[in-house]
Amino acid sequence: MGVNFAAFLGVSLFVIMSPGPDTALTIRNTLVGGRAGGIATAVGVVTGLATWTVASSAGLAALLVASQPLFLAVRLVGAAYLVFLGIQALRSAVFTKRDPGEPVRAGSTTRLRRSVAYRQGLLSNLSNPKIVVFFLSLLPQFIERGQASFTRMLLLGLIFCTITVSWLTLYAVVVARVGDFLRRDRVRRGLEATTGLALVGLGLKLATDRR
Repeated sequence: MGVNFAAFLGVSLFVIMSPGPDTALTIRNTLVGGRAGGIATAVGVVTGLATWTVASSAGLAALLVASQPLFLAVRLVGAAYLVFLGIQALRSAVFTKRDPGEPVRAGSTTRLRRSVAYRQGLLSNLSNPKIVVFFLSLLPQFIERGQASFTRMLLLGLIFCTITVSWLTLYAVVVARVGDFLRRDRVRRGLEATTGLALVGLGLKLATDRR
């Protein structure tokens, strides 16, 4: 059990720390909404992961994977959403100008920004069917025969969620910490353009990937 758990942690850390849509979206929303926006995105992402954890543990996610038309629909919707977010970031990089010293204001605007960031993180994760395939292919490998599969998968999934939210929150804190530099208009535009292109590229890859 100890060896299995250590292997699970190693694989999880590798997967979580590999750059992907969740990382790109967290960085982008931290640039737009400050640390609160980045953390809200991370919480949204992990809410999606927790949903897939429960669905996978209960066997519901397997039904999605087994239904080719439904799986394809989710994949295309997820790809379209990533492309949409990428285009939003690119438009912001091209057309939006900000005062480099302008702070992120508290109040209703910040609350709205947090809710939007949370929703983006949640929908981005929920609409990514590769997360389902990942959970269905990864978690069962670390469950020994005779163990309660539902409880074990649920526990491993929640550990995965905890590591993910910690890692993405760290991204948000670091990006926000160097905010004075990143708020420079040229730097901000460059980063938004980069994350926008990354999101569009990831969306197109998801749409065309036949695995």
